Formats: sequence, C-alpha cells, structure tokens
Amino acid sequence: MSESVPPGEHRTVLLRGGDVHSPADPFATAMVVERGHIAWVGSEGAADAFASGVDEVVDLEGALVTPAFVDAHVHTTATGLALSGLDLSDARSLAEAADRIRAYAAARPADRILIGHGWDAARWPGQRPPLRAELDELTGGRPLYLTRIDVHSAVVTTALLDLVPGVRAMSGFRDGEPLTGDAHHAVRSAAYAAVSTEQRAEAQRLALRHAASLGIGTVHECAGPEISSEDDFTGLLKTAAEGHGPRVVGYWADTDVERAHALGAAGAAGDLFADGSLGSHTACLHEPYADAAHSGVAHLDAATVAAHVTACTEAGIQAGFHAIGDHAIGKVVEGVRAAADVLGLARVRAARHRVEHAEMLTPETVAAFAELGLTASVQPAFDAAWGGDTGMYAQRLGVERARTLNPYAALLRAGVPLAFGSDSPVTPLDPWGTVRAAAFHHTPDHRISVRAAFTAHTRGGWRAIGRDDAGTLVPGAPADYAIWRTGELVVQAPDDRVARWSTDPRSGTPGLPDLTPGTALPVCLRTVVFGQTVYMRPNE
Repeated sequence: MSESVPPGEHRTVLLRGGDVHSPADPFATAMVVERGHIAWVGSEGAADAFASGVDEVVDLEGALVTPAFVDAHVHTTATGLALSGLDLSDARSLAEAADRIRAYAAARPADRILIGHGWDAARWPGQRPPLRAELDELTGGRPLYLTRIDVHSAVVTTALLDLVPGVRAMSGFRDGEPLTGDAHHAVRSAAYAAVSTEQRAEAQRLALRHAASLGIGTVHECAGPEISSEDDFTGLLKTAAEGHGPRVVGYWADTDVERAHALGAAGAAGDLFADGSLGSHTACLHEPYADAAHSGVAHLDAATVAAHVTACTEAGIQAGFHAIGDHAIGKVVEGVRAAADVLGLARVRAARHRVEHAEMLTPETVAAFAELGLTASVQPAFDAAWGGDTGMYAQRLGVERARTLNPYAALLRAGVPLAFGSDSPVTPLDPWGTVRAAAFHHTPDHRISVRAAFTAHTRGGWRAIGRDDAGTLVPGAPADYAIWRTGELVVQAPDDRVARWSTDPRSGTPGLPDLTPGTALPVCLRTVVFGQTVYMRPNE
C-alpha cells in the first residue's frame, strides 16, 4: 500500500481489490474517498471509471475495509502511563507483582512518584493485595501509587500518604486496606500532580498512537475532577485537534455544567460517579455482597441526578453517570425520569444522556433505559475478564446474581442504544476482542451477533455523541475507516436457530471476520480519520 497522506492534505483516493463492509452494497470491493468523506462504494468493475481521476489508488490485495472503531470510554493519560510504565494487569501472583514493583522502582531512580496500574488480587493465590509495609520495602520508602485493575481502589506507600495531609481522616481510608472514596481521590491527585506536562503529553500521544494501530478512529475521553485534571483534559483536546491521530470526544464528569461546557466537553458526563466498582466492593447494590457484609457505596441520590439531567438538557449538552450496581442504576433511572416529568420526555430523549458501564440491570431498568432514551455505554471485556461461574463477579455476588450482569441481548431487544468501549486502562484497547466478548458472552442468553456488536463499536459510538451520519461506509459519511488483514468473512449469530456461520452470498449480509474464540483476530494495516492516514502498519 502507498505511504500515508500528510495531515491536512485531502486527496481523492480509490481503494479497490478487497472487501468493503458497507450497507450500501453488501458485495462492494471498492470505495472512493474525497474531501474527507466517502464519495462512492461499489464493485470492482465500476471502479475502473474512477481510476484515472483520483490522486491515489490503493490496491487492497484482498484486505477488508471497515468503519474505524469508536472506543466510547477511555482514560487516555492513564492508558499511556500504563503502556509505558508499571503494568501489573497480567501478573499471576503477588510474588510476581512484587518482583515487577521492585524492578520498576530500581529502573526509575529520578521519578518523584512511582505510578503503576492493574493489580487484581482476585486472580492471585491467596487473593490479597500487597500491604503497605511490603510496598515500602519494595520501593525503598519512595512514594508509590498503584491502582487496582478497576481503578476504584489503590494501594500506596507510607511516603505517598505523608504527602497528602489529612488523608487518614478521609472516607475510604481504612488502615491496612486499599484506599477507596475520598482518600483514593486525594492520593490520586497528589500522584498525577507529580507527572510533568511533558510526561503527560507523551503519555497521551502514546495512547492515541496505540489506539490508531488497532483501527480505532475515535475515543471518548471520560475525564473529570475526581479522575484527572483540567490541564490534563484541555491538553488532550489540544493534542487531538492537531489532527495527527484519532479524534477525541471529551466528557467532563462534573455537576458544574457551565464549567464542563467552558472546558470544551461534549457533556458533563462520563465517570460522574453514582457508585464505584464490583471488584473494589464499592458498586452500590440492593442486597449485600456475597463476600462482604455491606452493599457498597452510593454517591448520588435521585434528586441530584434529576437536577444534573435538567441542567444539562437545558444547556444543550449530555448528562451521564457511572453506574454499576443495581441500586445505583435504579437511582439514575429515578432521577432521569423525574427530570423528564419536568422537562418533557421528548426533550430528555433527544439529549441522548448516557450511563457508563450499566452492568447490573434488571428488566425494569432495561425498559426504563429504552423509555428515557438512555445510551448504555458498556464494556464487554468486563465479562470476558470477570464473568463466568468462577470469575470475580461470582465471587462478589454469587453465581445467580453474576449471571444477570451485562445483558446485551436484552438491551438490544428493548431498543436501547449500545456504545462499546474498553474503559482503558481497566481493560485494554482491543476492539475486535471487545466484539468477540459480546458475541461469546459467558452467559449465552446475553450474547448478541457479531454484526450487532460490531455496530455498537462503530456506529454506536457516533450515535452516543448525537451523530447519526457516521460510523458506516456509505456516500456522504466521514471517511473514518480501517484496513485489515483477516481470514474468511462470515456471518455469526448467537442463536443456534440461525446459522452461526454463513458465507451464502444470497443472504445479502456483509460478512465480518470469524471471531470464534481461539481464532486469530484481524491485523490493522491502516487507519484513516476524516480522509487522513493516522496509522500505517510498517512494511505494508
């Protein structure tokens, strides 16, 4: 394939000799891009008419062209820091994690504060996190901030606690246990404040480059005062505006709607916490945890939710909430419905407010999402990582409740808009893996077709920001696409009454890669955003 186009230079490009995944033509093998938009999609024979009038012809050599993915929930700076720093997400034991911590500290003697991510004691023999005294020894007494895989709790060294006056009196501080709540937010602020502007910008660029290499053309940054900083957020939006990588749609999780708007956010949304996470025992449940004598922590009541939805709707921006437990989701629904009673249901539905994660749904809350026009911004990799009868969900909730989590099929049947993401660095940027996780959910009743999952990870992300004209390869749509090396294209459905694998051309259904567990995932060769190449696989 040809070299990438310099940023800012729009050229007319003909792609031919492959498979183009387009609802405009299920048998398309060619596509023309002009002025940053799809100009034509069609057959190889018809492509001859365009060949002499374009600036570039790309011979796909049998490759697949699809819309670029949209990751609807990302923490960009934290993702970059995990990619370049101390990542414990695949550590198999406390001893292995300790070895990595010691080596990382020794390799970075000049860092004011050591930052790491990803420990998951639920997967380790003994199932306990590192103790503060152990961390003090491993780091030589230096400040260390080390988040659990879900980023809702952290373990730290004594030296870092000493940098945060009053932290021991804050909610979420229990001596000898991981920090949660206000105590966690305070130490996180201190840790990230030690990251220089240059380090932060490089982490952001690294994360965006990595996203582009996976065929991701857009990320939704879920920032906020309890998660990052205003400088981090505005710096990311500035970097993205330079146009050298995936586009960034920014959300600022703050009840100060005017402030979110002033920062350039698409909404006062994202991780505006109604509760915490299941892994850290902070998601708010109706009934107690199976492995703890409490029901988690509620951060927002229905009245606060209603006030925020009302303010956002009147300001013309999206509201959104992080809600995982059934109690927290219920309070979000109650609050959104109260706002609709005042503003009118049509106005609330038109605003396309969002709920992030939305894991522990009931038939009643699924129906309410559909009624209120709420987008479910969800992460199928959570089920892949923690689902099943022996996974973390079952440990926290018991098998029966765990099997109710992440009911994607029920959401689709009810007409709830789905937008897929990763919550990176909680789970890695991995779009095809995300589609596979939804299609092969641990609970068979929650599985959806590969096609529906792919749509949720492409067009669904655009719809979640109010755009219905993007995320598909049809004339007039933005030219955000990716080119893939992959195997045979098939049609996969989750119901055995429908053919799970079909290559019958009479179906008129565009095929997608075979994502059966154990098969190799497609390899991204090129990613294009608004007609500009932002990633080209080396030596292609």
